Amino acid sequence: MFLQTLVTGLSIGGIYALMAVGYSLVFSVLSFSNFAHGAVIMLGAYMGLGLAAKLNLGLGLVLSGAIAGAGVLAVLNERLAYRALRQRRAPSLYLMISAMGCAVFLENMVYATIGAKPYPFPDKITNQVLDIVRNIISFLGLAAEHSVIEIAGITLSLLDLAAFVISLLSIYALHIFIMKTRTGIAIRAGVDDLTMCSLMGVNTNRLIAVVFFLAGAFAGLAGVYLGIKYYVQPTMGSITNKAYIAAVIGGLGSLPGAFIGGLILGVLETFVSAYISSVWRDVYTFTLLIALLIWLPNGLLGHETEEKV
Repeated sequence: MFLQTLVTGLSIGGIYALMAVGYSLVFSVLSFSNFAHGAVIMLGAYMGLGLAAKLNLGLGLVLSGAIAGAGVLAVLNERLAYRALRQRRAPSLYLMISAMGCAVFLENMVYATIGAKPYPFPDKITNQVLDIVRNIISFLGLAAEHSVIEIAGITLSLLDLAAFVISLLSIYALHIFIMKTRTGIAIRAGVDDLTMCSLMGVNTNRLIAVVFFLAGAFAGLAGVYLGIKYYVQPTMGSITNKAYIAAVIGGLGSLPGAFIGGLILGVLETFVSAYISSVWRDVYTFTLLIALLIWLPNGLLGHETEEKV
């Protein structure tokens, strides 16, 4: 029971981590919380659903389209809603208010145009995900029955297993990109001092657009997975409230922190639901958040910063 609960918590935490990365990326450069990130996740899911259901595309093209579409949407969001405020040196609070307005606008646009009805992903897409996981498991010398696998008496959902592995590999790939590429070096320099980057000849608008595209790409990936596992509906972006908590736990602005925070939150919620009651799940979640803000206001891996004058 313990191991089963732990594995389930890690899989849920992996999805939280995928979504938390978007918050951490934007916060690391602009020092504000992009509360429109949940709406981008939701629209990424709808993009994937449209490609799968209307155009009858396969998993690879559905993922590629949702990732690219959500990335472009995030860039447009920054261009239309945030850039003018940035150029006027508006306080971060104004950016967050604008982000909340964008989230409400995008969600209500979906209500007005598509409706509130939840839609499942086509079975073809779900089966393709399961087939990929089964092939990997078979390569490792194990066998999976239908949509689960049993290892040492632990029954694992293949979709949950895929969630954890995808989040781990995606965040690791992003970490390599940030650490090894010229663009990644520019992003790290912008994290330290965006004004100095501008003085050194870096196109900061382009750099910020890249950051938003990366955040949107992770939103599209998370949105498709949530749509496959659950349903696609206008309110699905609300789950990013938990992802934001995960980002705060790990330390806003830290990619490893986003991953660790997501896992901690997923495991905590799963154990509380299994051993206490699902009614108390959010109580423990927000208690952890409050305690962490009191004792470690920068999160587990966040860096202490001072406002530059």
